[in-house]
Amino acid sequence: MKAPKAAKPPRHWADLKASERVDAVLAAGLPKFRAGQIDRHFFRSASDDPHTWTDLPTAVRTQLADTYFPTLIAPLRVQTADEGTTIKTLWRLHDGNLIESVLMRYGVPGIASSGPGRQRSTLCLSSQAGCGMACPFCATGQGGLQRNLSAGEIVAQVKAATKDGPLNNVVFMGMGEPLANYKQLIKALRVMTGDMGLSARGITVSTSGLVPRMIELASEGLPVTLALSLHAPDDELRNTLVPINQRYPVLDAVGAAFAYFEATGRRVSIEYALIRDVNDQAWRADALADLLKGHGRGGAWVHVNLIPLNPTPGSRWTASRRRDEREFVARLEKRSIAVTVRDTRGREIDGACGQLAAGERSD
Repeated sequence: MKAPKAAKPPRHWADLKASERVDAVLAAGLPKFRAGQIDRHFFRSASDDPHTWTDLPTAVRTQLADTYFPTLIAPLRVQTADEGTTIKTLWRLHDGNLIESVLMRYGVPGIASSGPGRQRSTLCLSSQAGCGMACPFCATGQGGLQRNLSAGEIVAQVKAATKDGPLNNVVFMGMGEPLANYKQLIKALRVMTGDMGLSARGITVSTSGLVPRMIELASEGLPVTLALSLHAPDDELRNTLVPINQRYPVLDAVGAAFAYFEATGRRVSIEYALIRDVNDQAWRADALADLLKGHGRGGAWVHVNLIPLNPTPGSRWTASRRRDEREFVARLEKRSIAVTVRDTRGREIDGACGQLAAGERSD
């Protein structure tokens, strides 16, 4: 779970706190107001190239580009699906490690595959290169953990996505366990919500169940949505599907999720990948309802997000039968548990949940 030691990425403007940005411009011999100018350009405009910020002196632009705006992520490959409304990008980091992010547009006029409703967009981004959680049905986990991303590298994925238009939602459901990279996650969240103006309520942080960090997140004053990747209502099965369960068992993980709801007022999402004949039995749906509503919690604090298992190379498992999926939903609804089945966008380009692997390397 602990990231291997690696050379730190170059320091970026997005890695600095607001006070540190002011100190940086003063140290460079620039007036204090330049920090606000730079913030507005990078965090609030579509451009990430200081050379295009023409209200700054040319010498200042060059100095900024060299010192505070190194290239953190470089696109290696872009794939599209769903008539171009799902875009998966393979990024190369400064040290050759690879990550992936997926931009999904919904409600695009004239494109039926983008779904109904208002026009909106969601970015699924990565918080680590690889993942150390080793969940056997997830392609990312099978490759192991290379290293944590810096706050700047996380923000860079958001910045790249905003070049194509405003973002409505950001989900930390790409490569990595966000709460295992806690310090950089929090720095990135504060930049995204404070400097970039994204709504915390439009950001979802997913975790496989790192209980101490879930409790810590509840105290940060960041009303993001917490998503707990549960995948089984009992320890025996979850020990296999989500190995971190051997350290933080089901009751502890669900208890921490409920504590998050109590502290923030934000309803928690329970992620549950439906795997044929493994965790999709009707009795497990009943057990899940008992678990979530137990200890007097009721059902109003939680929403279950069922995910049809997406295929990954070498996996011996597959998605549930439609009839079993429908029965699972019905059992939860009967117990007054809010439940939806996730749309599997980007499956054909390995861009759906559990498929990100960044398997292509470039010399």
